[in-house]
Amino acid sequence: MTQIGQWQRKKVRRLADCRVFTVSESTSISPLSGEEHLFYFIDSADWVNIVPITPDRQVVFVKQFRHGSEQITLEIPGGMIDPGEAPEVAATRECLEESGYRADRVESLGVLNPNPAVFPNRLHTFVARECIRVDEIANTSTEQTEVVLVPLEELPEMLGSGQIDHALVAATLWRLLYQEKP
Repeated sequence: MTQIGQWQRKKVRRLADCRVFTVSESTSISPLSGEEHLFYFIDSADWVNIVPITPDRQVVFVKQFRHGSEQITLEIPGGMIDPGEAPEVAATRECLEESGYRADRVESLGVLNPNPAVFPNRLHTFVARECIRVDEIANTSTEQTEVVLVPLEELPEMLGSGQIDHALVAATLWRLLYQEKP
């Protein structure tokens, strides 16, 4: 039994609307002292990540520039779930848009909390097998991506060495590898 109490959120004030997320200030009441304290959180729609695997066991990655880190990263397809969209539908849509690969059948790898200290949203993770290239990448005017195929058996080394260092991508891939082990 835990002795940690639930804080009561008294009010929320939106500080910024940044198109893909909002920043808010929360006035919350301590369950220990009853005192009010200010906290800040970043709200966003739920996200998806999908691990597309080709018939010859190659994982479909997307290489792209990320403005937060100002680096080119190696990631699996993923993105935001549109309003009213089921997570598995969003995963197949993102896979096709970002890579041109079709994911006909997706399996859930579970749901993660990206960072409970500042994000209330969830990351839905999936794997799709037997993915085939059926289209070109559908980048928007602010995206430039490139598909990179990586043999499935190389993932542990790439994760261990930090070659793949996006935390949410790494968590999704480790989940897949854990489920794949004999």
